[in-house]
Amino acid sequence: MIGGVVEIAEDGRHLSLFRGFLKVSENTNELGRVPLDDITALVLSAHQISLSKNIMTALLERKVIIVTTGKNWHPLGLTLPLEAHYGHAGILRDQIALSEARRKRLWQHLVRSKIENQKYILECAGVNPDKVQELRTLMKRVRSGDPDNIEAQAERHYWPALMGKDFRRDRTLDGPNAFLNYGYTILRAATARAVVAAGLHPALGLHHKSQVNAFALVDDLMEPFRPIVDGKVAKIAHEIEELTPEYKRALVSLLQLDLLTEKGASPLVNCLHQLARSVVVCLTDKEASLQLPPLRQSGSLFMG
Repeated sequence: MIGGVVEIAEDGRHLSLFRGFLKVSENTNELGRVPLDDITALVLSAHQISLSKNIMTALLERKVIIVTTGKNWHPLGLTLPLEAHYGHAGILRDQIALSEARRKRLWQHLVRSKIENQKYILECAGVNPDKVQELRTLMKRVRSGDPDNIEAQAERHYWPALMGKDFRRDRTLDGPNAFLNYGYTILRAATARAVVAAGLHPALGLHHKSQVNAFALVDDLMEPFRPIVDGKVAKIAHEIEELTPEYKRALVSLLQLDLLTEKGASPLVNCLHQLARSVVVCLTDKEASLQLPPLRQSGSLFMG
């Protein structure tokens, strides 16, 4: 376990509750224990796993996110706690009442932050300055609601510059695409936990609005932080062909990366909670803004 994330990657494992611990067994043999209070997310990536109801209940009581992944570590489902935030009803009403104009402005802020961070990742990777300038130009063109889909235009410049001209982002493919899936799965789980902890309803997004996406807001809020995963994957993709436990730990450890906020350095996982709480404020305060620490001011540790 690292950064509070426990992954079960081997078949034949049984998870149960034992005196405040998550106990992992194979048949009748105990393989290990993890204190429940140290866990933030449980990732189930193996195909044959069994869990007791008691352990699921204990995890959800502690607001642990349970993630089920499919092929290439693409997340198939997230199990979230239903225990209400003290202000959940009021926050839900504010989410529903949020004006379309305000939604569009918040989405503009998220897209600009994402492209700014993509630009910084390219700079850290030593990419041709002309490629960096393309993103800088696009970032300035993002309007309220991003009606011109500048986000997608930036992606078309970003991926070839970072990963090579033959790279195509496809979550069904192996190699670097699978590595990205894994990193994004961890980031999504941490973002989901922050959203729920803030009393927000994860299905009520600012931009993502698919009727089949129960985590639209989660997907909105994680966008500016995806480049952190991209930068690490761009580095390790040249070193490995398969995602080993060592490199999985490297991706999970990104949650502990210090970012520079208005109150000083804070781990990424904490910044996600700060962002979610700032969304709550933005629902009713038209002058408030999202708390999004720029990577540029936080150093390039993630590329190291």
